[in-house]
Amino acid sequence: MQSDNTRGALMMMAGMAAFTLNDTLMKLLSAELPLFQALFLRGVFTTLAFYLIARRMGVLRLHLAGRDRWLIALRVLAEAAAAWFFLTALFNMPLANLTAILQALPLTITLAGALFLGEKVGWQRLLAIVVGFSGVLLIVRPGADGFDTYAILALISVAFVTLRDLVTRRMSREVPSMTVALFTAGGVTLFAAIGSLGEDWVRPSAGGWGLIAGAVVFIIGGYLLSIMAVRVGELSVVSPFRYTGLIWALMLGLLVFGEWPDPLTMAGAGLIVATGLFTFYREARRARRAARQAAQTTAR
Repeated sequence: MQSDNTRGALMMMAGMAAFTLNDTLMKLLSAELPLFQALFLRGVFTTLAFYLIARRMGVLRLHLAGRDRWLIALRVLAEAAAAWFFLTALFNMPLANLTAILQALPLTITLAGALFLGEKVGWQRLLAIVVGFSGVLLIVRPGADGFDTYAILALISVAFVTLRDLVTRRMSREVPSMTVALFTAGGVTLFAAIGSLGEDWVRPSAGGWGLIAGAVVFIIGGYLLSIMAVRVGELSVVSPFRYTGLIWALMLGLLVFGEWPDPLTMAGAGLIVATGLFTFYREARRARRAARQAAQTTAR
């Protein structure tokens, strides 16, 4: 019989595979549809699916406290900006390179938590963050013409995702995750609808509709699997398996697009993953130490 941590790890790996497959299908769709139209069509079906799932689970709450409404609005803006920068980069750069840059998220969120939320970060974790960002620079390195523009857009996307997660931490615990997901999906869809007004709409082919349908299924699957993973297993055990997304990106980038990162990009990705794993390891040790101290205090 599998343990909860094993099931959680498998769910997290499946979730990362689903997210990467969604990215792959959206990149394929870029050959047929403009960016905003692709984002809008995916968003319509994703929003509808989240609404039905939330209703089915009984966690649909449309009336929220004033503070939470403003936080959700800010989260939607951050998500919309992140989606635009991410998809612009995705449509124009190798999948594995983009995914490698996104692996810096645990480091940026840790740093932002220290700067803006007053969370304690020791010198070892700060050193890990510096090393991790060195890995990012190996990926986003300047060439003869300066930094790769699309890699910079990927970094901006990371910044907006970091803002999104900081805002999420400020929300009341009473706000269901599915409600947040529904509002976010709806807001991003509205943003894409407005953006698509400046594009020449294209009628999707049968294959294009298939790519859209697949992207909807995989992005919803990735979201639900990642949530279930952290609820089933221990966070410190399950979270490091997020890095399997880079493995999926390497395989799909090679098989679907014939792309393979150069040695410096691989070295940068390795640094980012290694420092991220170290951060998770430090957090796990701190949590175990705090639990032991609490148990000793209770025993007394």
